[in-house]
Amino acid sequence: MSQPASPLRPVLATALGIALLSLMDAFMKNAALAMGAYMAALARAGLAFAIVAPIWLARRSRWPNASVMKVHMTRGVVGAMMALTFFLALTKLPLAQTIAISFIAPIISLYLAGWLLGETIRPRAIWGAVLGMVGVLVIVGGKFGRGNLDEDTALGLAAIMVSALLYAWNLVLQKQQAMVAKPAEVATFYMGTASLTYLLAAPFLFAMPPVEAFGDVGVAAVLTVGGALLMAWAYARAEAQILVPLEYSGFLWASLFGWLMLGEAVTVTAMSGALLIVAGCFIATTRRRTEQSAI
Repeated sequence: MSQPASPLRPVLATALGIALLSLMDAFMKNAALAMGAYMAALARAGLAFAIVAPIWLARRSRWPNASVMKVHMTRGVVGAMMALTFFLALTKLPLAQTIAISFIAPIISLYLAGWLLGETIRPRAIWGAVLGMVGVLVIVGGKFGRGNLDEDTALGLAAIMVSALLYAWNLVLQKQQAMVAKPAEVATFYMGTASLTYLLAAPFLFAMPPVEAFGDVGVAAVLTVGGALLMAWAYARAEAQILVPLEYSGFLWASLFGWLMLGEAVTVTAMSGALLIVAGCFIATTRRRTEQSAI
């Protein structure tokens, strides 16, 4: 009986992809503060599409069929709204705390993966996700439990909650997309559909941004493409429930980049929560020997 493929390489690819996308978030926070969340999201998607589309075209790939195109378009629209609400939250909340609150998404997506993809949710994956969620609650309690909830903070919280719900759906769609298309195609149609989605609102929301802000958006677009390619490659080779809990490592990167690039302090409660998150990732992404032999 053949042994199942090791998830190590997909796990490492996912971890690197999350690191790149967390760095992208730091650049996008600067861009969103300079030009607004909508213009930053539109510029990033457009530039990322311009970067990755030639890669897909150079491979002389066939145009996707109707069923695959439906997956591409669904994830593109969901991802566009997810990113827009996330970037809005970044303009109201610190980077690390924004990402921490978004960690309700992997919890939801574990159950969505079981429902939509037919994956069996292992107990270790559930307990790892629960432990990670406890870490998130520690972080949120430390940040917002001191009576510092103003109107901007409330808007940021509402935006990130909406973004997290969409992100949970996006994670499952990401798995579906990776199962039917190669990474370059995934990234091309994701960014292309997102760009078209944003353009629908251009008559109402478009405003010429300052030229200097495009530097941050340009770097963010490159990081977006790199992260998207890595994530698409990984999700085609491992179950969603193995890779999804790795999203929690984004808090560690966000804390680092928020401190280095944005001057955002890392609190004791934030670090305590991060330790719980890392423990949850370890539990969720490792299998007991008996589980391995049973598959």
